[in-house]
Amino acid sequence: MTEMKEITTEALQKKLEAGEQLELVDVREDDEVAQGIIPGAKHIRMGTIPENLDKFDKDKEYIMICRSGNRSGQVCRFMQEQGYQVTNMVGGMLEWEGETK
Repeated sequence: MTEMKEITTEALQKKLEAGEQLELVDVREDDEVAQGIIPGAKHIRMGTIPENLDKFDKDKEYIMICRSGNRSGQVCRFMQEQGYQVTNMVGGMLEWEGETK
């Protein structure tokens, strides 16, 4: 099993502030996202990822986000098994200090 890539909230914030174009996917539930989402992130609930795999491109890398980093880690493992390039944001939105909308 390949090791899962991870990124800290601080490292992600620096990349966004530097203007990097990143593919962010928030896998939290609707009510959690209503409390704030990282600008530019797509919202695809964890439970709907399998039926939404056609929305992902295997040539791109995706950064998966949830509340604490646990669910996004599970999504990363699943997507990695399907051949996608994914990175888990460890600490999740609980540790995110950047902008939200």
